[in-house]
Amino acid sequence: MEARTVLPGLAALGTLLGLLGMATPAAAKQDCVGRDTGVRLTVEVGRLKSESGEVTVTVYPSDPSRFLAPRGKLLRLRVPASAPTTEACFNLPKADIYAVAVYHDANGNHDFDRNAVGVPTEGYGFSNDAPSRFGVPSFDSARINVKSGENTIRVRMRYGK
Repeated sequence: MEARTVLPGLAALGTLLGLLGMATPAAAKQDCVGRDTGVRLTVEVGRLKSESGEVTVTVYPSDPSRFLAPRGKLLRLRVPASAPTTEACFNLPKADIYAVAVYHDANGNHDFDRNAVGVPTEGYGFSNDAPSRFGVPSFDSARINVKSGENTIRVRMRYGK
């Protein structure tokens, strides 16, 4: 889970201490999933229709064959939905090329629900706002370059009609 959601007191304490020029506690810096390597990716998911359920954010490595494949993920985080924007934070293994897929699991069943003909019934989105009109996007259209240090991307949630 994201420490900003679970431990809001520590985040506020870290901010206060930073304003006072004091060192922040180590726990306040451990607010992302994954081992701290100095490569951090914050994913801001926008345009959520509701605060029901949770938002699942999945990061895929630079191997295109793993993108959206079963067991292909590098990291996954499920965070409570917070409309209109939900954040998830990841410590990544190294600066590299990655891709991100998100969905709004409004009913909280940990599954990306579709109707009988396979059309999504829950919101979804991809890094680079990769197009997905007639199926899933390619890795190349969703790929992002993550550098050392802090990185932030925005993903727009899409909902069916």
